Order: sequence, then structure tokens, then C-alpha cells
Amino acid sequence: MTRFTREESEAARDRPVPDVVADGLTVLFCGINPSLTTAATGHHFARPGNRFWPVLHLSGFTPRRFEPSEQGELLAHGLGITNVVARATARADELSAEEYREGGRLLGAKVERLRPRWLAVVGVTAYRAAFGERKATIGPQQRTIGATRIWVLPNPSGLNARWTAATMAEEYARLRVAAQE
Repeated sequence: MTRFTREESEAARDRPVPDVVADGLTVLFCGINPSLTTAATGHHFARPGNRFWPVLHLSGFTPRRFEPSEQGELLAHGLGITNVVARATARADELSAEEYREGGRLLGAKVERLRPRWLAVVGVTAYRAAFGERKATIGPQQRTIGATRIWVLPNPSGLNARWTAATMAEEYARLRVAAQE
């Protein structure tokens, strides 16, 4: 894993990261927004300590643990990645309520266009802010976007100490089972 200097990380601020998407995915995973490390590398969930890639494997979505640089291989498994907000920041709390709402609107349009079976938002706070669902909890949601169902997953950030990799993998596996039905 490449370590970036403070200057290199700051140079990535506000830089968008291209989505890993295709039409008709089984699951489109949706992060909050890119970290500076993700923006600097161009690879989703690239920040050291982020548990997305290990949890994706532990939950059975992938046959092995992928590295962030292998994100394109997800498409062969019917999986993709996008974000609620495209702008890279050091912390999600740098995003405004308006950015979340606009991100939710743009995400809805993207989902209508791509038609994944499931949209998996990784972070209940981001889901609440983007879609105005103040009482949403982890798990499947009542709301749909067209025919796309929504599942809110725990945020895999290393800062989310409430969830271990094992307990996150259990929740991600619940989605995997639902997506296979």
C-alpha cells in the first residue's frame, strides 16, 4: 500500500473517483464519499484500516480478498461501487447536508439508469442524510428506487468501532443471501 505525504493527500481533495458500475448488477455498493487516499489512488475503499475488502470476502461476496487496485474484478461477480457524494474529503463530516441531499438525488438517478437488483449503502448516517429517512436502521429498507431494493450496511471504516469485521461480515452475508434469491 502506497503511503502518501500530507501534500499528496491534500492534492486529492475534492477529486472524484470513477464509479465501478455496469447495467444490471446484483449489488451496487455505495460508500459515503471517497477518502483522500481513495482519490489519490483512484481505488475505492483504499484507506488503510478500511474493512470493506476483507468484509466483502468474509461475507462470501468474493472468492478471495481483493485489493482496492482489483476493484474492476467486482463487475465479473455482479458487484459495483459508487458513492453518495463524489467529492473526496479527509472526513465525512466535511460534507454538508445539501451535498448529501443532492448526492441522494443523483444516486437515485444513477440507480434508475443502471438498474441493480440491490443498492447497498454502507453507512446508516449517510443513508439517512441522503434520503431523508431519519429512522432508518441497518438492514433492508422499505424504500425502493424503481425495482431496485435498498439495504443499509454498517460503514466499514476503521473508525466504526461498534462493528467488528466478523459482525459486519454477518450483515453483508445477509444481503448476499437475499441478493441470491
